[in-house]
Amino acid sequence: MSDLDPPTRDIARALVFDPAGRLLLIEYEAVRPINPDKPDARGFWFMPGGGLEPGETHEEACRRELAEEIGVADVELGPMVAVCDGPFHLFRTPRYARERYFVVRLPNDTIDTSRLAETEDNPVRGTRWWCLDALAASEERVEPAGLAALAQQIVTGDVPGTPVRLNWRNARPRGR
Repeated sequence: MSDLDPPTRDIARALVFDPAGRLLLIEYEAVRPINPDKPDARGFWFMPGGGLEPGETHEEACRRELAEEIGVADVELGPMVAVCDGPFHLFRTPRYARERYFVVRLPNDTIDTSRLAETEDNPVRGTRWWCLDALAASEERVEPAGLAALAQQIVTGDVPGTPVRLNWRNARPRGR
């Protein structure tokens, strides 16, 4: 398959919140330039989660991935609040990603990322608990587009009754 027709991958991810309302994101290093004008800027932020294994539901995959990536087992999944479907080219293996996003509220901000890099396609740069105002104001690459606004909406108690549709950011700089 070519980059123009990548394989489909079903994925479950979580908007993980701590008691202070901060959102946990993982920074990855893109294998392709994110912005042609800044070839050294390769970092992008993403929610914890990953691909479904054969026979797994999105909910089962989300719980397994959270245990693997951030060391949090037996989480209570909240509702599925968003979907994002489309070609994604920042990982080493391009894919047509069919992603489903669930809300997870942790009792504290303690996580264990010691196993995070073991299963990832791309180099992991680190994790960060983001204050939502800082996330909304950041010029760093956060995927998918609209994630900060959705997180702010959820933290205020306005949880979408049906999943909202998010989209991948256009890799080309604005104005082109």
